Amino acid sequence: MLSTYRPLFAIPGAWRFLAASALSRVGGAMFGVAIIVMIATRRDSFGLAGAISAGGIIVLAVAGPVIGRLVDKHGQRRASTPFILLTFVAGLLTVALSVAGAPAWTLFVSYAVSAFLPEMGPMSRARWAYLLRDEPDSLHAAMSLEQVVEEGTFVLGPVLGVVAATMLFPEAGLLFAYVIFTAGSLLFLAQRRSEPPVVPHDERPHGLAIGRPGVAAVGLALFMVGCVFGGNEVVAVAVADEAGRTGMSSVILGAFALGSALSAIVFGTRKFTGTIARRFVWCALAMFVLEAPVLLIDNLWGLTAMMFVAGSATAPTLITGITLAQQLVPPAFITEGIAVAITGLLVGVAAGTALSGILVDSWGAHETFALPVTAALLAALIAAAWGRRIGRATRATRAT
Repeated sequence: MLSTYRPLFAIPGAWRFLAASALSRVGGAMFGVAIIVMIATRRDSFGLAGAISAGGIIVLAVAGPVIGRLVDKHGQRRASTPFILLTFVAGLLTVALSVAGAPAWTLFVSYAVSAFLPEMGPMSRARWAYLLRDEPDSLHAAMSLEQVVEEGTFVLGPVLGVVAATMLFPEAGLLFAYVIFTAGSLLFLAQRRSEPPVVPHDERPHGLAIGRPGVAAVGLALFMVGCVFGGNEVVAVAVADEAGRTGMSSVILGAFALGSALSAIVFGTRKFTGTIARRFVWCALAMFVLEAPVLLIDNLWGLTAMMFVAGSATAPTLITGITLAQQLVPPAFITEGIAVAITGLLVGVAAGTALSGILVDSWGAHETFALPVTAALLAALIAAAWGRRIGRATRATRAT
């Protein structure tokens, strides 16, 4: 297994940009929980905290493809650095406004501005796509490795954010998030050797990445995958709380993340012969099939085991979907295309979190597992409905 990934780190500069992007993504994973803990503690309002957090997610969803397009046109370092500095300054202002007890609307504005940030995931994946453009098997392993990094940061980041905010002061989690994100991002951009070259302006195709055939369908399918993530997070907490064992929620979610991370490692070692569009359909279907049994299990430890199994299908679905987004666009649109896919995922997480919170109050905790199960089914149906057209679009893009 290690023989699959070892050659990746032999590529000059690869481990440096991957480590720097991982550091940045740890900071990024801290934002959501850190802002909620900070506002809820200072203002005693989870409603306000959720609203400010949602505002930031909306801005991030809009910013991702826009900044991705600027990166493709002007280069990673040149396009991203101003936004990173803007994020840091706006973040420090958000922390200061919270400490000073400023009006709530000022927190909405400053946090929203700080969310106009470049995403390291698409840029890191774009570097692998450039470095391994003629080695599809190695690129598959690299995309799997990227997913392992994502899983790790989304486990570690929220823990660091909560610990800092509760052990030090309410704003500490958010403050550290901005510092870690900025440091990691600047270290990443300092690795110029692996940065993809910019396609000359007169050679760039017209239009937007989301307008390329198949890209919107992949983004919509990954939106549903995000709903699975967001729904599972809320329902796991609600089910454990209803059973009087709130601490079990972290065990349940940890099992889901562990299953996903391990499957990503194994998935990266596999070599496939079929089309990637067909693989996407099978991965999405497997995600639904493995998620559905949670509706039948009430025991918390049984649920933990089932979530570990369910998690094993999510990483392959994400790896395949993001790789598809990269293959559906020409090289000049690669960062923008990947950003569309990841933005769909992030918006799905936010939507799944919000809707499942409402359904828990209406339906009950365990019954709300119907939301992520339905979202998984819809992801499979979208992938199947668009499978042939996505496959044709992938072949057409490769031929140009």
